Amino acid sequence: MIPLPRKGRACPHCGKPAVETYRPFCSKRCADLDLGKWLDGAYAIPVEEAPTEAVDDDPEG
Repeated sequence: MIPLPRKGRACPHCGKPAVETYRPFCSKRCADLDLGKWLDGAYAIPVEEAPTEAVDDDPEG
C-alpha cells in the first residue's frame, strides 16, 4: 500500500508533504532522523533549577 500525502501538513524535517503512515513526517527516513535527534539529546526541555539551600548537618546548631 502506498502512503497517501496529507493535505496542509509539511514534514518538519524536509518540508515535503506528510503522509499518513509516517505522520507528521513524509517518510521513514525523516521519522528516523527525528528519533535520532531525540535519542542523541539534540532536543531538550530547558529547566531552570532553583538555588539549593545549604543544609546544616550539625543538630546542635
